[in-house]
Amino acid sequence: DFVDSTLSKGENIVRFNKQLIEATKAVAGCYKVQIAYYEALGLDGMKAYADTLKAVREAGVPVIADIKRGDIGSTAEAYADAWLGVTKVGEALCGGFNADCVTLNGYMGADSVNPFLKVAGERDKSVFILAKTSNPGSGELQNVAAGEGDTVYGLMADLIEKWGAGTEGKHGYTRAGAVAGATYPEELQKLRARMPHTFLLVPGYGAQGGTAEDVQYAFQENGRGAVVNSSRGIICAWQKTGKNGADYQEAARAAAIAMRDDICRFIAIQ
Repeated sequence: DFVDSTLSKGENIVRFNKQLIEATKAVAGCYKVQIAYYEALGLDGMKAYADTLKAVREAGVPVIADIKRGDIGSTAEAYADAWLGVTKVGEALCGGFNADCVTLNGYMGADSVNPFLKVAGERDKSVFILAKTSNPGSGELQNVAAGEGDTVYGLMADLIEKWGAGTEGKHGYTRAGAVAGATYPEELQKLRARMPHTFLLVPGYGAQGGTAEDVQYAFQENGRGAVVNSSRGIICAWQKTGKNGADYQEAARAAAIAMRDDICRFIAIQ
């Protein structure tokens, strides 16, 4: 079921993705598409990426483009224009990358973030900026002492709140969200308290070791303010069923439901 020999690698990926979307769309709050795996296939992969974004949008579910861009000036403007939707030229809509959100690296400061926030405001979209990431080496820089009793990730948290100020929506969150890993629950709890108007994207649940008990700290009242990501745990759930992938759709849906129910044990939703 995985591979159709009459299709290209990219076309097979889109076929696989569409089946996963169909199986999980009633459970998933959104989808996050990691650009690196598509770039690795060249033009065939980039078409597959565009087609995957289109399939998610057709399913009526928001989609995050995990691109981690972080350049400045006209380059940042071009990236923002490319990744946050289509550009209207005359009567035609040009460009195939139409995500609802993108991930950003804010190391170069506001110059690298503001172009994206501008386009996000124009197109009713948003961004997630790296604050405290889930990888083991994140502390080499992010946890370094800075200022008076502060850390680099703490200063970044303050900047994200500052950059997003004035863009709050009806639920009080700004267009400038933050990435905060589930693998560091103590830091996650500090970030949640420090960023009351910031929506959090929380990677690291499942395969990377983050638990539902850990991710509870990302949420605010009534389970708001965060979305938790699981990639391998759902995409590769079929590997644990012993059916050699024949049930990958059912396995993905079951894993998504199990994840949702697991997290809901630790957050109060009215």
